[in-house]
Amino acid sequence: MSTAVNVLVIGAGPHTRLNHLPALAAAQDAGLAGTVTGIDLPHTAACAVEYGTPGRPRRMPVFAVQPFPASRRALPGAVRRVLEDVVGRERIGAVVVATEPSFHLPYALWAMEQGLPVLLDKPLTVHPGASTDPAAAQAIADDFDTLLGAYRAARRLHPKMVVSVLSQRRWHPAFRRVRELIAEVAEATNCPVTSVQSSHGDGQWRLPDELVDLGYHGFDRGYGKAAHSGYHHFDTVPWWLTAGERPGKEIDEIEVHAACTRPSDFLAQLTVADHARLLPAFAGRNPYTEADVLRLTAGHGEVDVFLNVAYRHRGRVMALGNHSLAHTTYSQRGPLPPGSGGLYKGNGRIGQETHVVQQGPFQAVHLQVLQSLHSDDEGIDPRAVGGADHIELHVFRNNQVRPDWQRHHPLHYTDLIQGGGDGTVLPTQRSARTCAVAEFLAHLNGRIPRSELASDLADHRRPARMMSAAYLSMARRAANDGRPTAPVVLDFHRTAFPAERSKRPLTALGATR
Repeated sequence: MSTAVNVLVIGAGPHTRLNHLPALAAAQDAGLAGTVTGIDLPHTAACAVEYGTPGRPRRMPVFAVQPFPASRRALPGAVRRVLEDVVGRERIGAVVVATEPSFHLPYALWAMEQGLPVLLDKPLTVHPGASTDPAAAQAIADDFDTLLGAYRAARRLHPKMVVSVLSQRRWHPAFRRVRELIAEVAEATNCPVTSVQSSHGDGQWRLPDELVDLGYHGFDRGYGKAAHSGYHHFDTVPWWLTAGERPGKEIDEIEVHAACTRPSDFLAQLTVADHARLLPAFAGRNPYTEADVLRLTAGHGEVDVFLNVAYRHRGRVMALGNHSLAHTTYSQRGPLPPGSGGLYKGNGRIGQETHVVQQGPFQAVHLQVLQSLHSDDEGIDPRAVGGADHIELHVFRNNQVRPDWQRHHPLHYTDLIQGGGDGTVLPTQRSARTCAVAEFLAHLNGRIPRSELASDLADHRRPARMMSAAYLSMARRAANDGRPTAPVVLDFHRTAFPAERSKRPLTALGATR
């Protein structure tokens, strides 16, 4: 008999309120989650957080812990005591780690030590100064080894221990369909993926004074776009490539070259004077000269980063990748200052995401998410190009080689929906996140076996290595006064991870097998 799991959410900021709490509310409605309790710093823990729907409001009590340096790999004793008191009093059965990512490591290690299953937000970890300090960049790869070692030790003591990584594209129906298409053609032709072009732009327009003053999802810790949302691509692309690997064609090494822009580059593109001319209200509120901004943002992290990657097997290139990650893209920003959500979401942020996967002469897959409006904008079909829910997938196959293949097969929003009724999973990021949370809790309730979990920690060595390599390349270039350096080469072997996933279809609440 399954029992709803009481959940401790570590980190109660805008990201948690937008993403995790709606998914946990849905899990409570499905009987998967019991109580939800929060942990955060004192200024956030001053009052409970309201979440849920107007018809069924909920309140998450938030308990305070004192801040500590991001350099710590273990929690201070005072923080541990608060957490352990809450765990005992609230009968906590699982932990969601959703703090600022430079604090993921000590909280995840603590939870595993306590025998508490973990839903770990992405990226796994990051370190202050990662885009300028090679040691901090290398530590991202080392952290994965630390987490995996702790995970294996916890599994020996607590056989039901699980750590799932909330990289939600693994649950997104369109991204899963791409992976299935790759596997199908690899099986038929023995041809792996030979190139991938991926791009993501989120339309964030951060003004010169905000580069200095706004810290949430900012650049002041010495990292930026690659840590903010880059992990989705660092995870998705290797996840797709794995589906096309064949015996003797497994990827064992990557070569990465990164080029990035920083706040000083952004100010060269659009100066303080340009902003004052374009946005009259800006000049009246901005206290900084251009020289001030340049001085105050020295050492800040990347705004945009483009990567060229070679994926190799025994020295020979199996696939080439071009991965473009940008904050500075088309935006609909208007209000000054930003709204209550800051610049994390809303305030004109518009998503543009494209992926082109080539599988030799046999298959090309084009996945496009092209938005120009938000969900509350009127006058356009939300599923059409430019709409808030636009997504389309185009599959091209060589039907001269295989007459049973279609030359071109387009798939749109309704074609990509999976499941039905209460188990419907829509081709949206929000629905995928809900599915990720539900799957984690459904496993803890005994409804889904470990072998069917989509994103076990052990399967994340490759994305951790990709992220570390990207930052190593940026850091080495920064240490070389911005001049090009030799590419970063890292091994890319996979770790032992759960058995191949079954064909169980997605369900939004993870309630059925």
